[in-house]
Amino acid sequence: MTFLPTLKQLQYLTALHQSGHFGRAADATFVTQSTLSAGLRELETLLGVTLVERTRRVVRFTPLGERVVAKAYIVLREADELAELARAAAKPLGGELRLGVIPTIAPFLLPKLLPGLRAAYPDLKLFLREEQSGAACEALARGQLDAVLLALPWACGDVATRRLFDDPFYLAFHPDDFPQPPATIPPATIDAAHLLLLEDGHCLRDHALAACGRPDLRADAAILGTSLHTLVQMVANRLGLTLVPKMAVDAGILLNTPVVARPVAGDHASREIALAWRASSPRAAEFEMLAGAFLAGMVDSADAPAMVR
Repeated sequence: MTFLPTLKQLQYLTALHQSGHFGRAADATFVTQSTLSAGLRELETLLGVTLVERTRRVVRFTPLGERVVAKAYIVLREADELAELARAAAKPLGGELRLGVIPTIAPFLLPKLLPGLRAAYPDLKLFLREEQSGAACEALARGQLDAVLLALPWACGDVATRRLFDDPFYLAFHPDDFPQPPATIPPATIDAAHLLLLEDGHCLRDHALAACGRPDLRADAAILGTSLHTLVQMVANRLGLTLVPKMAVDAGILLNTPVVARPVAGDHASREIALAWRASSPRAAEFEMLAGAFLAGMVDSADAPAMVR
């Protein structure tokens, strides 16, 4: 008779891998540290291998442990999807849904979408997690997220996507630095030497550079911003100019600042907002419904004028 690892043991293993600390892993799995340690030792005994090197200060997975935990993520994801398949058939969008949202979307779009979503699906328990695109896609692949609201193009792995809408870029600048701006900004006229960008890891950085026709440009570390709000404040203080998406302009990111914005012309002067989920997910029909609910939530705001001067 073959004895197989339990799902609980695999949950202990992945929790330790994510946290790198026995105490935090125990808290994440709602057990005591001694229970978690015993469960992991039982798993190692069952497999006949060492998965984790234990020292007083460091938790380090062995090379084989890294391979085993990678498989553990897949097994747990498949187990979750098995349960989700039955639940979704009983009541679509009626249970838990873990949604990742990137930082350049979350504060500007969610306030418009969530009220309508709650009204349409009162039994939906939506858990939001704001993360940069790379981390969100990794969490999606591991089964820690069910779907991700992100901007394309972005390599997110083996996913299915539903396009929601295009989000054009605006050039934001101080009026004293651009006294007679045209109604639409040609990319060739944007001064790359004074362009303020988000730090590495934000997909908006790459999209903005593509909008400028300068995908190869790499900014000086001294002019990188941590958020769109930070970049706008830098522009307000005449440190340069930046690109902001229309959804942020419409949400009022320029209010109470002297910053002016004008739309950017060009074939790449926008990003595509989309909902993504694992291609293998049994909840595809639910995610299509979710995308439809998001589109419905955009109807009232679709005709709202951009707050530009």
